[in-house]
Amino acid sequence: MGVEFRHQLERPTPAVLQVEPRRDGSHRILEEELVLPSGIANREYLDMYGNVCRRLVMPAGVSTIRYLGLIQVSSDLDPAAPDAQQLDVDDLPHDALIYTMPSRLIESDLLSNTAWRLFGNTAPGWRRVQAIVDWVHDNIEFAHGSSTSITSASQVYLESRGVCRDLAQLSVAFCRALNIPARYVFGYLPDVGVDDPFNLPMDFYAWFEVYLGDRWWTFDPRNNERRRCRVTIGRGRDAVDVAMITTFGSAPLTGFRVWAETMEASDRLDNVEESLP
Repeated sequence: MGVEFRHQLERPTPAVLQVEPRRDGSHRILEEELVLPSGIANREYLDMYGNVCRRLVMPAGVSTIRYLGLIQVSSDLDPAAPDAQQLDVDDLPHDALIYTMPSRLIESDLLSNTAWRLFGNTAPGWRRVQAIVDWVHDNIEFAHGSSTSITSASQVYLESRGVCRDLAQLSVAFCRALNIPARYVFGYLPDVGVDDPFNLPMDFYAWFEVYLGDRWWTFDPRNNERRRCRVTIGRGRDAVDVAMITTFGSAPLTGFRVWAETMEASDRLDNVEESLP
């Protein structure tokens, strides 16, 4: 799996890159390679959420960045626990409290009355979260290209359309409005064991996690089903916290592609790179 960016820059531009799998995931990184323009240094760090980030300065002219990874993942479906209970706010872990609060793109305070009207009569816990996912999946049209990087959860609710990022952020907003800790997640999700009804080019994928019982659980409002082989890149309050590339200056994107495919156990990174178009 991997990603490639191509920019056309008028001047050197500082950037933060976030495309590498988290080091604490259930996956195992067998091999990986980051390809940068010749002579460009980078500095790795972990942000406040534990995501792997790199600082670099992209050079003027055409700048191409590529990340390649050979990742071992479990073939099990996302875990499920229909009896998982919602905790009282007083009983939540300290580090979960931030995920009950509004953020820039997830205005759970603005959607509080709506959330209680739609889901206030559902049983707290897993069933309430699943009711939120069902509603978002059924009522928000998945429409490629229907939003931008600054489209907020309240806008998605009003316009009733969006992409996987938007469906995830609206679901998080409803959860937080109901005092359920919820965080935005993005990463790689290959089409393993499923057919893609949208037949779209591969892209990064967004879902969300909620804290129920004593752990975080995965939910996916676009697919509304348990899936296999997720590889998490970033977690945060919303999509702003986990942007795949943040530039500090004008940086027109002229090329972008993502790939996530199953490979044989004997394959190595060289074979992966040779198979790319």
